[in-house]
Amino acid sequence: MLRNALNVAARRPLVPQRSATTLAAGFPKVSRRLPTKYGGVYTVTLIPGDGIGKEITDSVKEIFEHVNAPIEWEQFDVSGVSNEGEALFNQAMDSLRRNRVGLKGILYTPIEGHLSWNVAMRQQLDIYASVVLCKSLPGVPTRHNNVDFAIIRENTEGEYSGLEHQSYPGVVESLKVSTRHKAERICRFAFDFALKNNRKKVTCVHKANIMKLGDGLFLNTFRRIAEDYKSSGIVANDMIVDNTSMQLVAKPGQFDVMVMPNLYGAIVSNIGAALVGGPGVVPGCNVGREYALFEPGCRHVAQDIMGTNKANPAAMILSATMMLRHLGLDSTANSIATATFDVLNAKKVRTADMGVERLSQPTQ
Repeated sequence: MLRNALNVAARRPLVPQRSATTLAAGFPKVSRRLPTKYGGVYTVTLIPGDGIGKEITDSVKEIFEHVNAPIEWEQFDVSGVSNEGEALFNQAMDSLRRNRVGLKGILYTPIEGHLSWNVAMRQQLDIYASVVLCKSLPGVPTRHNNVDFAIIRENTEGEYSGLEHQSYPGVVESLKVSTRHKAERICRFAFDFALKNNRKKVTCVHKANIMKLGDGLFLNTFRRIAEDYKSSGIVANDMIVDNTSMQLVAKPGQFDVMVMPNLYGAIVSNIGAALVGGPGVVPGCNVGREYALFEPGCRHVAQDIMGTNKANPAAMILSATMMLRHLGLDSTANSIATATFDVLNAKKVRTADMGVERLSQPTQ
């Protein structure tokens, strides 16, 4: 599959061109400092992750080498499978702070054991905005063919704050932290994203009818920020999260840009992935004022298919092209992305999630 993409990418002239999908869409330039660059080559932190992570990041490395992308990797094989490896995790964090941009797979988080290292990265680096792009692809038939929306998820607080304790045997208190500051910056990010990418509507997803203070703060902040963008012609509306789930399945075409607190983003991004073909075709990124970290939009380790030669690398490849655009390497990004879509849309080479039991080689 990927070798076909490699050959097309190599033949395609590396000149500025309009990409075929919203994957060419930019996100607001919030970073204050530039990534590390020496002699025209960017140094990027690479964390393959657990499960299928090594397989799909190897595909990215092969493609980048084939098209001579000016990227040098600093690779750290961090794993969340055991409690060991905290020292390596800290080394990877130091690398991210130094390089300011990274590509990663998903690290496993045990139900019992250490806290999520995925969450720790987002919180420690304050990469507060998760962007997941869900778009129908002609070569990946699904129930709906008109899906094209972006999920903007607050990445650093809410239920993922990790503040919980047992106040009495059998009684657990888990705190959901909501702040006006973080609600305001993610809402502004969503509206700025809509402006930059010529999108017409921003929908706030919430549960303010029940969590009147926490989600009420998020919703009221959204409505206040929306007033600042009225003159731009962007329509703002809001929807309760359970109704949102139903509307996504029934009428996904009504959504354009969606902004929401942390936990709802985890749920909605999985629904969005299911609408367009699964986690193997949905790219994503996490950005903040200082750092940017790119990873598949659906945060699945996929341990069940690790080493079975069934993993779809498209989501990781497309996330890597988003990283290239972040670095200003648009022509290379467009060449790789368009070649990848050409392979997907040709329907000649499929991975298991597209209805084929097994591929002879993951890069064919």
